[in-house]
Amino acid sequence: MSAATTRSRTPDRLCAEAVDLARAAAEEAAHPGVVGEHLGLVSEGDRVVTHFFECKEPGYRGWRWASTVARASRAKIVTLDETVLLPGTDALLAPEWVPWSERLRPGDMGPGDLLPTDAEDLRLEPGYSGEDEPAPNSAVSEDMFELVEAEDAEVTAGTPANLPMAPRRGSIASVAEELGLRRARVLSRYGLHVAADRWEESYGPKTAMAQAAPASCVSCGFLNRIGGSLGQAFGVCANEFSPADGRVVSLAYGCGGHSEAAVMPKPPRPPAPVIDETQVDPFPLRPSPDSGSVPATSDDSTAELGHS
Repeated sequence: MSAATTRSRTPDRLCAEAVDLARAAAEEAAHPGVVGEHLGLVSEGDRVVTHFFECKEPGYRGWRWASTVARASRAKIVTLDETVLLPGTDALLAPEWVPWSERLRPGDMGPGDLLPTDAEDLRLEPGYSGEDEPAPNSAVSEDMFELVEAEDAEVTAGTPANLPMAPRRGSIASVAEELGLRRARVLSRYGLHVAADRWEESYGPKTAMAQAAPASCVSCGFLNRIGGSLGQAFGVCANEFSPADGRVVSLAYGCGGHSEAAVMPKPPRPPAPVIDETQVDPFPLRPSPDSGSVPATSDDSTAELGHS
């Protein structure tokens, strides 16, 4: 072991005794009353010592104020180097910083937020942009025009691509735009698998709702089929009373709102009235004499007094 190494590990006497100077520097940098007891010192090099003080600041449990002092060679005066707040071995530390792209969770976006997509995102791959050359057998290619000219056929003054105003509606780019193919990037196979796994985890056959369902979505009348390769395993629920309304659901998913699970019976209808038109019911214009409480024969003795 060299003499320089031995000297650097042995604290300088004058620097080690400068506890008051180090405490004053820590109290000046911190709030009043948060610098506690002297916890020790460590030699940083020749005539360089760091003093540690307890930090009483709430929320900084285990942290220490560190004041580094030093002196020049053959000098008797100790000067301050720096004062910082450092964590100890049992300090309460904040969690490790995570980039925003890894902290983002579904539902975090709000109105007006923009989510940039990485140029090398594995979920996307280049799509058809319509800028490729036409196929050799296309009607707008030069090879097809030369073939028609060799057959002595009457054609226009040039290929549609060389005309002053090319027919945009008949071009490959316009057809691709109508079909929805002119996108810079489309879902890759990896992106399809990730989306399928995410949807099946939320609305798939392994969920509690699907396990208790009377039937699966593949036989439900509220299922709206989707196109593409994902349409073989997923659809969109259109039942407003279902917990998956407007969601992409697996064909093996199910809920109690299945269209054929429980059909409500129709209320009984009373029979139609029967009218017999072959018989005639008598309907007297006047009531019969013996239908009331007045006797049919009149009593002359009570006729003048009337009937009460």
